[in-house]
Amino acid sequence: MRSDRLLSALLLLQAHGRLSGRELSRRLEVSERTIHRDMESLSAAGVPVLALRGAQGGWQLDENWRTQVPGLSESELQGLLMAQPRAAGNPQLARSAERALEKLLAALPTPMRDRAASIRQRLYVDPTGWRSSDSLTALPIVQDALSLYRRIGFRYRRPGYPLHLQTERIVDPLGLIAKGNSWYLFAQTAKGTRTYAVSRIDSPRITDQPSHRPTNFDLTAAWNASTDRYQQNLKRYTVTLLVEPGNSEWIILWQPNSVRLAGEDAIGRPMDLRSWHLIRITFDHEAEARFFALGLGPRGLVMSPLDLGVRVAADLAEAVKRQTFPLES
Repeated sequence: MRSDRLLSALLLLQAHGRLSGRELSRRLEVSERTIHRDMESLSAAGVPVLALRGAQGGWQLDENWRTQVPGLSESELQGLLMAQPRAAGNPQLARSAERALEKLLAALPTPMRDRAASIRQRLYVDPTGWRSSDSLTALPIVQDALSLYRRIGFRYRRPGYPLHLQTERIVDPLGLIAKGNSWYLFAQTAKGTRTYAVSRIDSPRITDQPSHRPTNFDLTAAWNASTDRYQQNLKRYTVTLLVEPGNSEWIILWQPNSVRLAGEDAIGRPMDLRSWHLIRITFDHEAEARFFALGLGPRGLVMSPLDLGVRVAADLAEAVKRQTFPLES
């Protein structure tokens, strides 16, 4: 919207003092001709914006004029800056949050604005992690449904289910939860409240039906109760692995619930395996443990449960067979 762009231009000038038309057009993603018209509109509205000519010229506000916002304390400023917009993870969210933060910081007194710039130069938030982040293409539509108080329809990709078995869901959105770099939709359905990973939502659409929100609904309390129920009902699958020494350390770092079993290294092992480490890991289910054990290849052995070791050995034999005698295309 043009009014939003005018305010952004105003606060950019207030924050940076003087900016060229080219720099303003880059930051606001419009043409330099549009910037010129916007500056004329600000001037007509009584904002003392000055056009400076020459190689070092550009646009600048009168030094004695600035917008005002309620003052921030030092601790409030630090808390705000520690919640860097980049922590939002999603690029679209991060850009919107960055613009909002720039508007707020631009209206601060000069000493506090300088302090804020110093803090930001010494803080960087990388939300991507070492592995790929969840897809958040559905997130803007989910946000719109929440803000418009409308029900939302979508197809949901359940793990392990083929695409043709996905069913249409129409739910009352109650809130969004950010857990690490993952986002979840907390919603009301005919069978009670449910949690949906935003990364698994396909073809979201906002309906014309108003959403229903229970009276005095508390999203934080509902999420915590749902998380507790999930943890209590979760079936755990514990595995003991014999692992090469060079791989045990990264396993413990990568799997926080893994434990190295001290004092059991040499019991009942061939001589060439006595230096290997016993590690116990708890997985959510057997399929996850099987996948992990297969990934270790010859660098790990399944000690228990025995039936998991049998399945992994069969999978490895089949993999060797297929690799040696590839299936004809």
